[in-house]
Order: sequence, then structure tokens, then C-alpha cells
Amino acid sequence: MKESSVPLHWSQQKEQTAGYWHLKFTLILFRFLPVIFLRIMAFPIGFFYFLFSKRGRTESKRFLKKAAPLVNNCETAKKCRSPFGPLRHIISFSLALVEKTQSWGGKFPYKYIHFQDDAEELIGEIEKGKGAVLIFSHLGNSEMLRGLIGYFRKEISRKITVTSIIDMQITATFSSMLKMLNPQSGMGIINANEIGPDTVSILEEKLAAGELVVIAGDRTSANAARKNIMIPFFGEDAPFPLGGIYLAALLNVPVYFFFALRRKDLALIPKYDIHVHKSPLSFECGRKERFLRSSELARSFVAFLENYCKERPFQWYNFYNFWQEGI
Repeated sequence: MKESSVPLHWSQQKEQTAGYWHLKFTLILFRFLPVIFLRIMAFPIGFFYFLFSKRGRTESKRFLKKAAPLVNNCETAKKCRSPFGPLRHIISFSLALVEKTQSWGGKFPYKYIHFQDDAEELIGEIEKGKGAVLIFSHLGNSEMLRGLIGYFRKEISRKITVTSIIDMQITATFSSMLKMLNPQSGMGIINANEIGPDTVSILEEKLAAGELVVIAGDRTSANAARKNIMIPFFGEDAPFPLGGIYLAALLNVPVYFFFALRRKDLALIPKYDIHVHKSPLSFECGRKERFLRSSELARSFVAFLENYCKERPFQWYNFYNFWQEGI
């Protein structure tokens, strides 16, 4: 195979910087303008991105075409098939960037947050001083978890520290910009490309102190292709990162799946449902058995991810060929 025909990993694709400048522009405006103005501006900015991002349009259309026959709501399926579906998708993403800055800047109203499913159990465990691992995705607004930790003060009497395991080559700039909005966010970062034997011990200490560890369950690493697992997703096998899931299994604490979804894809007043699901799997066993169960944990996470994608396809923010192995 010629080198030019080898697909680039998603993190190396040229237009990855588009989201960076989109967010940076939003951060600049956030310092000087009311939030409602930013939300209004998200519509023309999203339209501009739609016009000039060929890859964004292409990948949105690819996903919506896969989603349309499987989504739960007939009206939503019709919107997926519409030629304006990619525009709606990209504007939804534009609004999500505004909401990232709102949550990190402490300007997202708590009254618009609605905790669902096993969220109360998680909050109760944290209140007791216990740690947990949360696996999130790029469906909905993954930053809401880190940005809204401060809001837990209404539910929990102690300060919570969050450690995120991320690919520093890709998201470090995003995280640093967001942290500038709220230096007291209590967020720590561990580079996913530098995880070693000592990492587990460090994380175990953090969890024993009642902290949270957050891991992305839907983004593969360019440096760890062999640690991916192929799982059926929307009718076709897609690569998911097994390394982070295995790390979650090694830590031997409760594992929760986290999804923050806007109730309406396009809304000037955003209301969010925070869905939290506790994994029923137990990892009180040897490391070999934990490795075997980690693939089961990954499949369980993907099942939840697919179900929520069918409900909110326009909040799927992976704008690349998710099903292409190697990227």
C-alpha cells in the first residue's frame, strides 16, 4: 500500500485545528459579551463552519446516513436524511462549544441540569468519600462533567478533584484554555501516551482519597492502535480504545458511564440531562481476569453510547470516519 493511501489517524487530520480556533474565538467573546449573545452567534458561526469545512460536512453526512434508519424518533430520522442535516449537526456542535465555556466559567445555571438514572448513587458514594471512574464519550458535552464539578457543592459537602486521562498531543490546548476560565476547577491531567506501571498506583491513591478519574471511551490513540477493540456500532465494526477501559478495570473501583445530553439540539436556553449508569461488572479478581472483563466493559459502554446516539444523533461530535480502522 502506498504511503499516500494510508488514512491519517483522526488526531492528525488537517481540519482538527478548526475546533481549536472555533473555541478560542468563543473564549475571547465570552470575556466581553453576555452568554445569550454567544448562543445567538453560535448559529452564524456554525453556518460559516458548515460552508467552509468540506470534511465536516462529509463526515456529518456519513454519520447521519448511518443513523437515520436506526434512530428512535421518526421526526429525528427525517432530519437526519434532510440535506440540511449536516448544517443542524454543525450548529449543534457550535452551541456545545459555548456551553463548554459556560460550564467552565461558572455561568451555566444549575436549574438547567437534570441528573438521571444512577446519578444519585454516584453522588452518594462521593459524599461518603469514595472515589470512582467515569467513562465518557464525545456524544453530547463531555466537558460538562469537569466544568460542573463545582455545582456538586449543592449535592456534596466536600470539594471534589478530577483527574482526566487525555492525549496531550490533541486536547492539552483545549483543556488549558478552558482551565484559564476557572483555575480553581480542581482538574488534574495525566497524558494517555505516558501511562506506565506507576500510573495505576498514582490513580489508586487518588481514588482512595475520594477523587474521580475520567477516561474517554470513544477516542483511539495514534500511538496505541494495537490496544483497540473492534465493536459493532450502528451496524458496522468500529475501533474503540481498550487501553483506557483496561485501566479502569485495573483500578478496582466502581465504574460509571457518563453522558451529558442537551434536551433540544438547537435551543437558546439549554437544558441538560446528565445520564449516569453504573457498570454491574465486578473487578474483584486477578489481573488476568480483569483484562478479560475489560472487553465486556467496553461492549457495555458502547451499547449505552449507541442507544443515546439513536436518541440524539445531532449531538455526536466525532467529525471523522469513526468506522475506519487505523484512524
